[in-house]
Amino acid sequence: MRAFHSTLFPVAFTLSVLMAGTSHAASFDCDAKELKPDEKVICENRALNDADVKMATTFDLLSGLMAMGSRGTLQDEQTAWLKKRQECAADAACIKAAYDERLKQLDETYKKINRPL
Repeated sequence: MRAFHSTLFPVAFTLSVLMAGTSHAASFDCDAKELKPDEKVICENRALNDADVKMATTFDLLSGLMAMGSRGTLQDEQTAWLKKRQECAADAACIKAAYDERLKQLDETYKKINRPL
């Protein structure tokens, strides 16, 4: 199963690169009329848009691997993280740090998933 770990995140990264060419971040619509300040910055900044796509893709992949009860916890953590990201407002450095932290947390969560030997 260790080989699976080495393939999961490259797959998530590849998907993020393919999806990043669009004008939308994966987790929200950049063409929406009422974007929050953090969302505007993400839509205008390619690196942040790419980080959003990678985070959303990784989150979705992890959700599919987790048991039902653990998914609820993961969703609660994601909601709390989103509030933290929104507190960054239009501060791109703060938003980048939030994504870096969340991706690290998701990677740690993946490492803790019980897998058959």
